[in-house]
Amino acid sequence: MSESIGKAAGQIWTFLEANGPSSPSKIAKEVEASKTDLQRAIGWLAKEEKIEIEVNGRVETLSLK
Repeated sequence: MSESIGKAAGQIWTFLEANGPSSPSKIAKEVEASKTDLQRAIGWLAKEEKIEIEVNGRVETLSLK
């Protein structure tokens, strides 16, 4: 399981590097991973301080640090 989460984290990183700040829903449409793996990967990247999560009202944006 941790292999699939690590793969999803890498895909998220690559997507954000190429496309800049994006919403989790936009990332989910572009990254080939399960919703669960995506959520865990986002948590992992946030814990490792690799991404920044900004919330404005109901809009959430992820970006690389």
